[in-house]
Amino acid sequence: MQDAQSPTVREITQLLDAWAPFRLQASYDNSGLLVGCPDAPVHKVLLALDCTEALIAEAVEKEAQCVIVHHPIIFKGLKRLTGSNLVERTVLAAIRNDIAIIAIHTNLDHVADGVNHKFAKTLGCLPETLRILQPLQGELVGLSFYTPQDHADAVEEAVFAAGGGKVGQYDQCAFRLDGQGSFRPLAGADPFIGQQGERSQVAERRSELVVPRWRLQPVLAAMRAAHPYEEVAHQVVALEHAHQAVGAGMVGNLPAPLSEEAFLDQAKSNLPAPLIRHTRLLGRPIQRVAVCGGSGSFLLEDAIAAGADIFVTADFKYHEFQGADDRIVIADVGHFESEWRTGEIIQAHLAEHLNEKFPNFAVHLARENHNPVHYR
Repeated sequence: MQDAQSPTVREITQLLDAWAPFRLQASYDNSGLLVGCPDAPVHKVLLALDCTEALIAEAVEKEAQCVIVHHPIIFKGLKRLTGSNLVERTVLAAIRNDIAIIAIHTNLDHVADGVNHKFAKTLGCLPETLRILQPLQGELVGLSFYTPQDHADAVEEAVFAAGGGKVGQYDQCAFRLDGQGSFRPLAGADPFIGQQGERSQVAERRSELVVPRWRLQPVLAAMRAAHPYEEVAHQVVALEHAHQAVGAGMVGNLPAPLSEEAFLDQAKSNLPAPLIRHTRLLGRPIQRVAVCGGSGSFLLEDAIAAGADIFVTADFKYHEFQGADDRIVIADVGHFESEWRTGEIIQAHLAEHLNEKFPNFAVHLARENHNPVHYR
């Protein structure tokens, strides 16, 4: 029997999906529930960057029923579970101890208040200046629907509440056009207006708005539930322009310019990073900063196009540094160092949405959250 004071693994996964939709993950990724029963109750969650044997052991010690990590422990298909390597041993340990594993990886990279937002703020960027560096394509649809004019406001409000009509920093955005609609109910219809076999003409409103693709089904359900007609005339079309609120990397501004040396020293202190690999310093002040938590070399041209003075990321290869070509400073701070505060944003989100409903539910940052790369 489910403990009424505890959420299930499924509820936690759904909460994460509502925040950072799993459909936004990169094609190579494997985010979501990786190990565990969706209906199992969870009293305590442990958060870390990576899932390891040591993390599962800490979960057992702290009596946590679920671990949430940024990096998926399972990236490729497992053909056997014999304990022959780290991945298999970790998965087996989780199964033996009934511990669920949830990964929230590139989908959390791609939302506006996710990994890169935290990274940029840690480097000193002003939150109100932050923008997505490479917005995702194909994640917006256009929805239009027709409603009797005296019901149009209520239907629009339901659609807005379900996640439709948001454009950048604005919500409840819609275009309205009033006109005449006509229809003839056929045999078997139960019309809200008119009679079977007779054509009716009604003063209607056409409402047009944008909807994130991952919110389309909830929006359509809300539209139908609030609409007086049994058959709702509507149209959904794919939009080619990018969704400015989701995508890879971020760019923003510091409160005031810093010298290159001062910015790099501040970054080492704030992250913290024992060392920073970087391209040749250009003798120019740093104020506009592009970031990408984890491996970000694919965003170099986007950072340059955005007018950034420096691009802070990780995992740049030798020849990739040459791509700066004195157009920008590249600063490689290390993979762990660029993402080490990811657990904090997950902890804050779970606490905000679950603690009031489930007062006995606890979320902890793991002790076993170490950088596998060492320096000397």
